[in-house]
Amino acid sequence: MNICAQLFLTFAKIGVCTFGGGYAMLPIMQRELVENKGWATEDQLADYYAVGQCTPGIIAVNTATFVGTSQKGIPGGVAATLGLVFPSVVIILVIAAFLSNFMHLAWIGHAFNGVRAGVVALILTSVLKLLKNSVVDKPTRVIYAVVLLLAAGGALLPAPAGVLGAVLGIVCSPVVLVIAAGVAGLCVRWAQGGKKK
Repeated sequence: MNICAQLFLTFAKIGVCTFGGGYAMLPIMQRELVENKGWATEDQLADYYAVGQCTPGIIAVNTATFVGTSQKGIPGGVAATLGLVFPSVVIILVIAAFLSNFMHLAWIGHAFNGVRAGVVALILTSVLKLLKNSVVDKPTRVIYAVVLLLAAGGALLPAPAGVLGAVLGIVCSPVVLVIAAGVAGLCVRWAQGGKKK
């Protein structure tokens, strides 16, 4: 089968099987892209996710674009991206047409609560897999701990008002944290290389 068609169908399968956004797609992407297709390694997928977090747009769409482009250039990127969003667009249109008629039913609310709980479990599974492959020595453990504290603090604590709140909002931004972690990783490897010489 043509590689663009494979990309479209694979990412359509990922898109139709995922609830909860880009983070919830990670375990399915790991299975499909790393284990089944061999289009990326665990490390490459983690890199795609990190860059996808920093670039404008949706993480899952950015990741699909990166993977597709790595396989077949621009046509592959377009095919993977269209494959990922196509099922979502169709499902959203169907839900938008009919869901308002059923939202008053209690079992619909209970079903959504169950889906949200399942999404949390999927995200946690993905985090644990990435943790095992990415946090491998003392410097990466320190980087992980600092980023985790800043990200959790930015997400869970109420933001102070004024200039301090604005500064903390910038420091705890996912884009800033990913870039800072990347720079810290480069500095650590450079320092370790310098010691070896």
